[in-house]
Amino acid sequence: MTRKRNIAWCSLLVILLTPWVWAASPTPDQLPSPLKAITLKNGDTFVFLGDSITHQCLYTQYFEDYVYTRFPQIRVRFHNSGVGGDRVGDALIRFERDVAHYKPKYVSILLGMNDGRYQKFDEATFEVYREGMLKLLEKIRATGATPILMHPTMFDSRAVLLRNPNATGERLEYYNGVLAYYGAWLREVVYRQGGGYVDMYSWLNLVTFSRRKEDPRFTLIPDAVHPGPAGHVIMAAAMVRDLGLPHEVWRLHIDAAGETPKVITAVRCAVRDLKCEGDRLSFVLHTEALPWVVPPEAQLGAELIHLGPRFSRETLRITGLAPGLYAVSANGESLGRFSAARLAVGVQLQDIPQWPLRRQAAQVAALNKQRNEQAVRPLRNLWSQKKRLRFARAALEQRPDDQRLKTQVQRLEQTLSDFEAQIATLEEKAAGFEARIREAAQPKPVSVVIERVESPND
Repeated sequence: MTRKRNIAWCSLLVILLTPWVWAASPTPDQLPSPLKAITLKNGDTFVFLGDSITHQCLYTQYFEDYVYTRFPQIRVRFHNSGVGGDRVGDALIRFERDVAHYKPKYVSILLGMNDGRYQKFDEATFEVYREGMLKLLEKIRATGATPILMHPTMFDSRAVLLRNPNATGERLEYYNGVLAYYGAWLREVVYRQGGGYVDMYSWLNLVTFSRRKEDPRFTLIPDAVHPGPAGHVIMAAAMVRDLGLPHEVWRLHIDAAGETPKVITAVRCAVRDLKCEGDRLSFVLHTEALPWVVPPEAQLGAELIHLGPRFSRETLRITGLAPGLYAVSANGESLGRFSAARLAVGVQLQDIPQWPLRRQAAQVAALNKQRNEQAVRPLRNLWSQKKRLRFARAALEQRPDDQRLKTQVQRLEQTLSDFEAQIATLEEKAAGFEARIREAAQPKPVSVVIERVESPND
């Protein structure tokens, strides 16, 4: 009887709990979709939240370059919220003033490199990261912003060995794999909660592995943790790819057959004064955007991933030309010579140094580099000092007689006594650069001439 009574009670419990179980488990049509693409409008703010890799102001700068040149009519505000050495807990401490204060539409999060503590995977360490990240996501959503989780970047153990062949330790063998675990967990969070996800990790590893087949000393991350400019280009490109942003700048197809040339296709561009005089075709091109160009020191990264053809296509296609070789010029400067057959397929102009729109985009990148070096990074350095003051005060509480700590606290307190005023000054400086950048990013018309210089009979 006792056994039958227990079975009965268990059956009743299952019946009573079944509705609760189904209610707690979402059906497939209730599961959120990861963010397909970000949408940017006038007045939107994009915050980059992170540690020292964000504090470097490089991948953030190159992503800004993309937005400035691809959407020159839209005024988007960027705020870098990276602080060297940060873990999730540090980001939570400064969240209200350094993130929520700016009323962001999107907040990208690149944290984890320091959270794993550069050691073999440890469950307790990961649990601190997990709980902190979930709290951070809750705070971001409470502001009305959409979080964009980013897989922590690569730890390059070989870079350590290149600097010190005798180096040992668990981090050399395990830490890149630990970061893979952290990033995979972040992706699972996005599956459950929605939001954006950017894989910063895979491309860095793939490019590094591929290049080492030719050069075993190759690295994108000279100190094993902080990518150089080339690595940051790959990171910015991963953002453009995974956030669903357009890869094409503009595309034009003109048919020159017959007496009157015709525009067949014009995507994000327009043509004025289209003329055909004998073997000479000319027009004025007006585009809606500029190509994505990074500063010279980052050019290796652009070459490694074929940035131009992949993310910044500017395609000029001319059909109906008589057979022969044609000289193409822009604003009176030669872009090269192309056969009629090549022009009929389409020529991509974004990587030609003499292309006027590329030169214009390079000016935008140079201005934004100045903005980051003279205003954004100094602002991040201020926040870094603020963090050092917090740590110094905590240490002084434990060692109140430590004169060195007392001096350090006094010095930092004096430096940061007008913290808000210093922030305001640097943000005003950044805004001044932004106005110049937006002006420089407005595409200028380009006069294009295509003229036959050799015929098949020459």
